[in-house]
Amino acid sequence: MEDRVRVVIAEDSVLLREGLTRLLTDRGHDVVAGVGDGEALIKTITELDAQGELPDVVVADVRMPPTHTDEGVRAAVQLRKAHPDLGVLVLSQYVEERYATELLAGSSRGVGYLLKDRVAEVREFVDAVVRVAQGGTALDPEVVAQLLGRSRKQDVLAGLTPREREVLGLMAEGRTNSAIAKQLVVSDGAVEKHVSNIFMKLGLSPSEGDHRRVLAVLTYLKS
Repeated sequence: MEDRVRVVIAEDSVLLREGLTRLLTDRGHDVVAGVGDGEALIKTITELDAQGELPDVVVADVRMPPTHTDEGVRAAVQLRKAHPDLGVLVLSQYVEERYATELLAGSSRGVGYLLKDRVAEVREFVDAVVRVAQGGTALDPEVVAQLLGRSRKQDVLAGLTPREREVLGLMAEGRTNSAIAKQLVVSDGAVEKHVSNIFMKLGLSPSEGDHRRVLAVLTYLKS
């Protein structure tokens, strides 16, 4: 049996909220409250804390009323700042990198981000709740894959010199090598050398089917 933990659930779907409650209580855990929006979540945690009854972990949907955009994750971030020892596990329909990054921006202790599909894997879901409640981390494999993918892109650009970044930025503005040379007050040959180095560092080999200049700019814009 997992160690018993106290949970607050924030989910606007009554059916899913009741389902999560049943999953956790059947495993011996205490669901001390269930709410349907971010404002109610913050109010509930504040009241429980005032009573000396702060739960071990909050399980919250990323999107909740009234706008169904980011109310849940904003409430989660606010709670993490106010109560560093409170575990926060957010659930999302799909990977939203911005929200995952925002949630993980501070300490990664006691934090989780899972796709809602994982709830169907009951044992793994309950284990994740307990792990986060105890100060661990629970990240969905899809979240990890996307965040690592973005980090790799950033690492590629990190290999460029300041001048190469400047040249790539001007390329992204649609400027030709000659226009870049005039802007930077250097020779056309110097710009050509920088562009060649950019292609090499970004792993863009010559190809008849791909326009390396466009691909370099796309990499820059996505970073």
